[in-house]
Amino acid sequence: MPLLLKNKNLELQLDYPNEGYNSARFDWSGKITKVKFKSRSITGLERTDYKNDGFLGKGFYNEFGIDSALGFTDTEIGGWFHKIGVGLLKKKSGQYLFHEKYEIKPAEFKITPKPNSITFNCISELVNGYAYTLKKVVTLNESGFTIDYTLTNKGSKDIYTDEYVHNFMALDKALMGKGYVLNFPFALQPEKFGETLNPEQKVVIGTKGFGFNGTPNEQFFFSNLSGGEDVNATWELHHQESRIGICETGNFKTDKINLWGWRHVISPELFFSISIRSGESAKWSRTYKVYDLD
Repeated sequence: MPLLLKNKNLELQLDYPNEGYNSARFDWSGKITKVKFKSRSITGLERTDYKNDGFLGKGFYNEFGIDSALGFTDTEIGGWFHKIGVGLLKKKSGQYLFHEKYEIKPAEFKITPKPNSITFNCISELVNGYAYTLKKVVTLNESGFTIDYTLTNKGSKDIYTDEYVHNFMALDKALMGKGYVLNFPFALQPEKFGETLNPEQKVVIGTKGFGFNGTPNEQFFFSNLSGGEDVNATWELHHQESRIGICETGNFKTDKINLWGWRHVISPELFFSISIRSGESAKWSRTYKVYDLD
């Protein structure tokens, strides 16, 4: 039975840490699996051709350390390293791969539900000098929701990592196509992107946003959208046919923004860079608003 936050405009469904998704990539705390706006779905799935629900991303799932998990380089093969929000993963080779199926020792999780918010606490073991606590509070607002994070370094070694939310979205279940527009608050310079994967050329890059000239049947991906410049952490997605809009705003600047999507889903990703000394904490938040287009 999922956790539920609901008001007249929005409904959020969240899984308990030990239910639903149980793989090694996404944070198990605060897994927002579904969001409905006035009874219309705005969330989607990572894939539609794969039936293992415990392996797939969906809704609004976040991840720490997509490029290298905490303590991975300090760990010998066969040893254990941290994946923040998941637990300990067993090292299999000299290269960390976010999509690998690692053996997992889950962290300790505690949940505190309230009428308009749910607090998740993740407590790690001390391994190889690294340990942490992660507190995540998901709060339902009148026309949106906020995710507040507090990551505290409980180990002797400094923590260097990053975090982002993989926003799996499909507004009113509509396929990607001409009705969608995704905007950013800065000028796009494709020559400064880190990677461009647009095999069918169905994703159209504008001055400050992305659109479509058709429905892509293959995955698309664009990295480093700001060209490495510090910019406001925000995006805005509109779908003209359903007349729905959604935006995400972080309370931080970011120099790393990626965009991934497929025929059935789109995901802009705002990365938050994390550097925490022993005994100290980092706090940040993300606010989502969902609204009718005028």
